[in-house]
Amino acid sequence: MTLSIGVLGGLAVALTAEVITVPIWVVFLSWASFFFVGGGIAGWVRSVSSNLVGVLIASASLYAAYLMGGSLLVTAIAVGVGSALMVQASWVPLLATTPAVVVGFASTVSTVAGTRNDITVTTISHPGLVAALACVLGASFGLLSEYLATAMTKKPAAQPAASTETPSTEGSPA
Repeated sequence: MTLSIGVLGGLAVALTAEVITVPIWVVFLSWASFFFVGGGIAGWVRSVSSNLVGVLIASASLYAAYLMGGSLLVTAIAVGVGSALMVQASWVPLLATTPAVVVGFASTVSTVAGTRNDITVTTISHPGLVAALACVLGASFGLLSEYLATAMTKKPAAQPAASTETPSTEGSPA
C-alpha cells in the first residue's frame, strides 16, 4: 500500500497540475474518504455519492447566501443549515457516513477559496463542478491504489512440490 499510494500520489500531483486542473487537496481528501467508507467498488460508490451530496449541499448553501446578500451573518446561517442537512443525509443508507458528505462540502468551500471562483460562475470553472470532478478523481485513485497494492502483494499460486522419490523401475525394460 505504501508503494502504491506513494507512486500514485506523485502521479496525482502531476496530473492535477498539468492535465486535469483540479485542487490536489480535494483529490487527497476524497481518496481518504474512499478508504474511510470501506474501499472496494462499494466504497467507491459510497464515497463518490457522499462526496457529491456534500458538494451539492455546499453549492446550494453558498448560492442561498449569495441570493440573500452574502453578508457574514447570512453566509453563517446558510452554512449552518447546510451542515444540518449533511447530518440529515445520513438517514439515506448510501450516505450514512456523514464525514464523507462533509468531505464534499468542505472540498467545495475550499475550492471557492482556492480558485477564487464565486459560486455563481456559470462556466466549467464552477467550484461545485471542479470539486465534484476532484472527488470522483480522488475516489478513483483510491480504488486504483487498492488494486495495485493487492496486485503487488498477491502471492503466486502454490506450485505442486517436486517429487523427491526416485522413479520406479518396475515394469521398465532392464
